[in-house]
Amino acid sequence: MNSVAIIGEGTLAAAVSKLLSEYLPIQRKDFSEEIPAVDLVLVLNDEDNSSTIYEAEQKLTSRGIPWLNAYISLGEGIIGPLRVPGTTGCFQCAETRLSLAGSNRKEVEDLLLKLVSEDYVSSNTVEISPAVACYMAHIISSETDKVLRGDRANTEEHLYLVNLDHLSCSIHYVMPLGTCSVCGQLPDNSAELAEIALQKCLKAGNSYRSRSINDLKSVLLRDYWDRRTGIFNDKKWGLDSVFAMAGVNLPLGFYDEITGGRSHSYVESELAGILEGLERYCGVTPRGKRTIVQGSYSQLKDTALDPNVVGLHAEEQYNQPDFPFSPYDPEAPMEWVWGYSFLHSRPVLVPELLAYYSMGEGEGFVYENSNGCAVGGSLEEAILYGIFEVVERDSFLMTWFGKLPAPRLDYNSSGDPELILMIQRLQAVTGYEVSLYNTTMENGIPSIWAIAKGNAAQNVNLLCSAGAHLDPIRAAKSAIHELAGMIPAAERRLKERRPEAEAMLDDSFLVQHMEDHSLLYSLPQAEERLHFLIDEQNPLRTFAEEFPSIPWQEDLTEDLKQILQVFLRLQMDVIVVDQSSSETLRNGLHCVKVLIPGMLPMTFGHHLTRLHGLNRVLDIPMKLGYTDHRLTLQELNPYPHPFP
Repeated sequence: MNSVAIIGEGTLAAAVSKLLSEYLPIQRKDFSEEIPAVDLVLVLNDEDNSSTIYEAEQKLTSRGIPWLNAYISLGEGIIGPLRVPGTTGCFQCAETRLSLAGSNRKEVEDLLLKLVSEDYVSSNTVEISPAVACYMAHIISSETDKVLRGDRANTEEHLYLVNLDHLSCSIHYVMPLGTCSVCGQLPDNSAELAEIALQKCLKAGNSYRSRSINDLKSVLLRDYWDRRTGIFNDKKWGLDSVFAMAGVNLPLGFYDEITGGRSHSYVESELAGILEGLERYCGVTPRGKRTIVQGSYSQLKDTALDPNVVGLHAEEQYNQPDFPFSPYDPEAPMEWVWGYSFLHSRPVLVPELLAYYSMGEGEGFVYENSNGCAVGGSLEEAILYGIFEVVERDSFLMTWFGKLPAPRLDYNSSGDPELILMIQRLQAVTGYEVSLYNTTMENGIPSIWAIAKGNAAQNVNLLCSAGAHLDPIRAAKSAIHELAGMIPAAERRLKERRPEAEAMLDDSFLVQHMEDHSLLYSLPQAEERLHFLIDEQNPLRTFAEEFPSIPWQEDLTEDLKQILQVFLRLQMDVIVVDQSSSETLRNGLHCVKVLIPGMLPMTFGHHLTRLHGLNRVLDIPMKLGYTDHRLTLQELNPYPHPFP
């Protein structure tokens, strides 16, 4: 016969013991006694008692005994998750997810105020009543029955949350935390795990994706979004945009990150926002492998990427007061992760602060953000879109710094009814005139710079966006979606911050943050800085004239291989760092960071520009026929770029 032990004292433990003892042999124990070989242990407390839960982890999991905990915290009852030895998903995962997703709750605010003020009296102190204890006891009893029968569907990796005011109950999925200090099973970051052997990857329908958004719909909403325990805890639809736009909130502890999706469907935009958020989640810090390599470049140079080739800040930037980075020192120790070099066909060490975000909050020698980050339904898909991300930003910056008069495109010549209607709709609804420019560089991957120009009625003068893709039509659509999503926020921002924008005209170093770049070019006075591009004398070209047709291939990997060959012919390396975590891999989602040394990385904040050591910006304009000489540093555009 099944047997259960209860550990804990108080109203809740007594209520559960009374209910279960009617049909099960129950043993009441504490951790000072020997725990018998039972089928399940219930660890029950009237309040949050972390020491008891940690003791349960040490003494029960090591013996292979499954256990379920329940307690009262911040005005609600918490039941679960079931801890099954040998599996991931534990109380620490649950506490972390609850803490991150619930950081905006009134109860959490009360707790913080209580910590900083001895006199503060919380309004959310709730004593466990007999009614509450009885209600929770029935839930615990029901879950105990299921576990003993082998049915763990709603107990393993799930929490019950009971509102103590009105006894409502909800069930929440808890995604196991890959980096959990209790149950996490992170492998060491190694050269073996960095090896990449490209596999055949069929496209989903007529897309350049290996899985359709509809295929991913159920897992994205089921596993990643939940107001109380999800990796994402809030979502909103942008009803003021011309097209369907949705934003999801990614709580990261010290701050929240809003990631967005844009399409012709609010549901698809919401799902795209979650995918972008997973990319961000994996890109900000290592979550899939444990970083173990530390040393200087001088020590590791036989197997390491030379940081000098990815673009650094100039000496005068490092000498600025309060500059958040220090000059690169090849003798300075740092942490390294393994990536894969397609040029050399072998793993290569990459500085962790280049493989993940380096935003100036700690030690580092360079600013790095989401350049080259992408998520995909396969590793091959993620790499392809990581390359597109690098190319999109590089082509935009190459055009900007070189002041290149890129050809203006006749969007009506695209032959794509959807693109034409998108532009016509944007213009009709918002009043902004849209122009497209071909900013493709020497790699030949179609790149589009899009500009929306307003007038006095719109208030905002210019907005810019970009897109890159093997298919120029898709690149253009991506840029148009981006423009449409920017317009409402840009108009609000200029109304609120016009004096700041005007000050930025005279002092470029006041452009400090991402939104400052588009804010500056919202002003009519800044338009002259873009005359090299928007000069009406530039010829209007057709899509057919500018972009050679690319044969359709069923295998996405074949497209990727052809792109890789282009970069190899240019003697440019493509380095891939696999950022995937257990949270993404459980659903077949891969996240990568693609680095292509020599390509221009996007930075936000004029003081953080990275051009030192990147000679392509001087050489390529002449090779493409834009200039008759190699550019000098003095000829480069000195103003902040207008990338959103």
